[in-house]
Amino acid sequence: MNTTILIYIISLTVVINLVWIITIELRFRKLFAGTKARDLEEMIGFVGKKLNKIEETQNKIDKNLVVIDSRLSKSIRGIETIRFNPFVDGGGNQSFAIALINDESNGVVISSLYARDRMSIFAKPIINGKSEFELTDEEKDVLGKATK
Repeated sequence: MNTTILIYIISLTVVINLVWIITIELRFRKLFAGTKARDLEEMIGFVGKKLNKIEETQNKIDKNLVVIDSRLSKSIRGIETIRFNPFVDGGGNQSFAIALINDESNGVVISSLYARDRMSIFAKPIINGKSEFELTDEEKDVLGKATK
């Protein structure tokens, strides 16, 4: 009877080991799925190559972001328009002032003065938030709103 129990114990141990081996084999097949790797060492090498490619791509993306950021800071980001009536005695709000400013506070203020017999348009360059030309109150107001 002792030998029968011993055979049962050995058989049970063999079955448990077989189930364990099959489970590990299935896990390895899932791990190696979609690759040409034949063993774990090749799989680690394959993953290392993929990681290197990802790092190279990330470096390219970082360089491109620097270029994009420098370009973006020079693009027009602040736009503001004000309509006003420069003449107290009549007319409507036909005159206007427009500010087009980038992140570095450079750009232009364009203003128009409308009267019944004529219309004048002025463009004043803005460098570092200031103009070398005298700004009207409306132009100062529109410039202040565009740089916020």
